[in-house]
Amino acid sequence: MLRSTFFLAAFLSFVFACKAPTEIDIWEAQAERVEIIRDDFGVPHIYGKSDADAVFGLLYAQCEDDFRRVERNYIWATGRLAELEGEEALYSDLRANLYMTEAEARAAYEKAPDWLKELCQAFADGVNYYLHTHPEVEPQVIERYEPWFPMYFFEGSIGGDIEQIPTSRIRAFYEENKALAYSEFGDGLNHPDPYEEPKGSNGIAIRGDMTASGNAMLLINPHTSFYFRPEVHVVSEEGLNAYGAVTWGQFFVYQGFNEKTGWIHTSTRVDFIDEFKQEITEENGKYFYQYGNEKREIEEVPVTLSYKTSEGLKTKEFTMYRTHQGPITHKLEDNWVATRINWDPVNALIQSYTRTKLDNYDEFREMMDIRTNSSNNTVFADAEGNIAYFHGNFIPKRDPKFDYSKPVDGSDPATDWQGLHTVDESITILNPPTDWIQNCNSTPFTAAGEFSPKEADYPFYMAPDRENFRGIHAVDVLSKAENLDLDSFIELAYDPVIPAFQRLIPPLVRALEKYGNSTDLQAATEILKNWDYKTSKESEAMTLAHFYGINYQRQFRDLNDLVENEVLESHSQADVQKEMVRVFEETLEQLKEDYGKWNLAWGEVNRFQRLSGDIDLKYDDSKPFIPIGLASGRWGALASYGASRKEGTKALYGSSGNSFVAVVEFGEKVKAKSILAGGQSSDPESPHFLDQAQRYADANFKDVAFYKEDVEKRMEERYQPGRRE
Repeated sequence: MLRSTFFLAAFLSFVFACKAPTEIDIWEAQAERVEIIRDDFGVPHIYGKSDADAVFGLLYAQCEDDFRRVERNYIWATGRLAELEGEEALYSDLRANLYMTEAEARAAYEKAPDWLKELCQAFADGVNYYLHTHPEVEPQVIERYEPWFPMYFFEGSIGGDIEQIPTSRIRAFYEENKALAYSEFGDGLNHPDPYEEPKGSNGIAIRGDMTASGNAMLLINPHTSFYFRPEVHVVSEEGLNAYGAVTWGQFFVYQGFNEKTGWIHTSTRVDFIDEFKQEITEENGKYFYQYGNEKREIEEVPVTLSYKTSEGLKTKEFTMYRTHQGPITHKLEDNWVATRINWDPVNALIQSYTRTKLDNYDEFREMMDIRTNSSNNTVFADAEGNIAYFHGNFIPKRDPKFDYSKPVDGSDPATDWQGLHTVDESITILNPPTDWIQNCNSTPFTAAGEFSPKEADYPFYMAPDRENFRGIHAVDVLSKAENLDLDSFIELAYDPVIPAFQRLIPPLVRALEKYGNSTDLQAATEILKNWDYKTSKESEAMTLAHFYGINYQRQFRDLNDLVENEVLESHSQADVQKEMVRVFEETLEQLKEDYGKWNLAWGEVNRFQRLSGDIDLKYDDSKPFIPIGLASGRWGALASYGASRKEGTKALYGSSGNSFVAVVEFGEKVKAKSILAGGQSSDPESPHFLDQAQRYADANFKDVAFYKEDVEKRMEERYQPGRRE
């Protein structure tokens, strides 16, 4: 009997040992291959055996810092926003499904190369392991993350192309069967709103002839909403070693650098979206669209979407329509309209991830041949001393006889895209004699001064971008720069001159000297006359100029008129001068009404405040704040600070502009400095919630710890996922 018991126990031990590992066992084993070191600013440095291990740790660390933003991005991207926000968000979800259903996302994942599938699986496992080890965190919509989720979210700018398709048009067609009139349509181009804070980024690359060390340098200066991207460092034993900003929930550094190369994306106006009018007929309950001499059946795809109500989740069914030119997104008079965008998730993910592991310009240039980076320009630098610029990347070839700034006739095969332009056919710059390249969401035809590409050499749709004051500012400071190091490069990137007011204020002063008779107007005139057009938190002139500039735009014109014209003739006309004085007088009255006086230091009005880690932040004039001397990018401030009145406030609070910023020098060893708005963590109880806020206000950058010996010297905490004390 004893012998039988022994053999039974041995048999059971053998069976248990051979039992397939559970999902949790797999997560635990992967966590053991990952090390996370938090430095003295809470920046996570993730070390993994493999790239997949590093991705696992990266997603885990992101969830630690701000799970709600990771979660929100995937709720939006996968078309489940209405489950969180209610019925109004249904048409955002429908838009996501028009371009890719869940079945199509799964199919795209299955077709991906094995190495990419491993990274996607590691992404999902990293988030799911975080939720497993943090049962107190309750998901709002998505209970489990899947490896096919990244197929929806494959670039780095959340929204990217798809958010440029208005949900109002989708709703009008799919719910109300309403048509747009041409008068409602506009010219179809992606124009920035002149009355909104400009979105985008600054990128500047400098060759060694302009630097003290002889090494190339790069400014990485995205202008996004605050807390849109955290700062990370991710390393593996398979050659990954990337530092920079990652969009919440993505598994690759979006804007950043490795030891040998660096890259910064700036938003582009390249025309990469087209709309095709369709001639629709109905036969036996089926819809057809005309294409040349043939009728093609429209693909009909049913979809059921859920949305939140006070009574719980409800559903709504739609039939989506698609042609080979894209899904039907709206109706224009009598025509259905298909909107075609770049949608190649597997190759886009390959490009986004591959970019982080390259060693030099030649490799980077080869990666650009994938051509899936559609909504961005790229400024580049490397350790071999190269600097480069790519204006767009995904650019469809079109027949120039058609005007693609408006919907074209989809029934004419000649309007179809004829493949993509090669990188060599697009606007690029490599090592210009200026020794610098800049792009500030502005025209590429000033990107390298006199050695910039020539507008006449390219079709209009490649570069409809206009010049802006940030571009003018960048060219001016770079033309004078020399012997730069990281600190003086930061000073250049934060140059306080505001070029819009160099043009806007002198004609106002002349008008005030003629027609400004009140005591307040005369006193304000003296402040503006003595101004050096530099912003600072102490400047009263900056306050006057900002509010006058806002009112000037509303009364007169888009400031782009001033970008392109040194002097406006109308500003010398008596009736216009009197109107300018009236607008300025109203500006003073507005300031007195709101703040009790018109002569305020800019930092009294222009504030930084972070009261919680909520995605939708609230602001309070009675709560502590940090005075900010930076100014809006619309006026040409390179260091952009997008501040506005928030609900219930009189003061202006920053919520966009400089967010993550880095300057990088490439040499035998890479050196960098960086700053992050507020801090790394979304938890108000964390020491890293606001530890960079005053530094941000003062442009007091921290040194980046890139090499492990430096990381360990500044180590605050070391742990493995799931094992943090």
